Amino acid sequence: MSMVFRFRMLSDENDNFVRDYEVMYDTTLLDFHNFLLESLEYEPCMASFFTADDRWERQREFTSMEMDSDEAEGPQAMERVTLGQIIHNNRDRLIYLFDLFGDRAYYLELTGAYEADPKADYPREIFARADAPDQYDPSKRADDDGSIFDEVMGEFNDFEGDESYDDE
Repeated sequence: MSMVFRFRMLSDENDNFVRDYEVMYDTTLLDFHNFLLESLEYEPCMASFFTADDRWERQREFTSMEMDSDEAEGPQAMERVTLGQIIHNNRDRLIYLFDLFGDRAYYLELTGAYEADPKADYPREIFARADAPDQYDPSKRADDDGSIFDEVMGEFNDFEGDESYDDE
């Protein structure tokens, strides 16, 4: 039986955005990239995956284009690497950088590994909430119900410029 990885994807641009994906362990990063573009309804673009530590610090890079790198530790091509080669434990993390110039990314965390359902087609999206952020314009926020960040900042802004408010 083949194994399936389940990932949860989050965005720092929309607190309500969530996607859960199931992907075969032997899927290449390039195939996963193409699936994510389709799922998010994005146009083809250059992108990178990074492995990440428990604080979301970027580690190894995997690019959608072949990079001439003399370094052994330089970026590797997505087409040559499978998920099973870089994901080993629950809670392993990936950063999917879809906007190289704007440094915009999604954050994926492995939430489980399961036996593949022989009747299912993989990769597949199994849960979705909220629209994905606009691929090209981060200022175009998807319609959402707001976030706790927006509420707190709204309350903070109520005091901005109020000279009668003493914050000491």
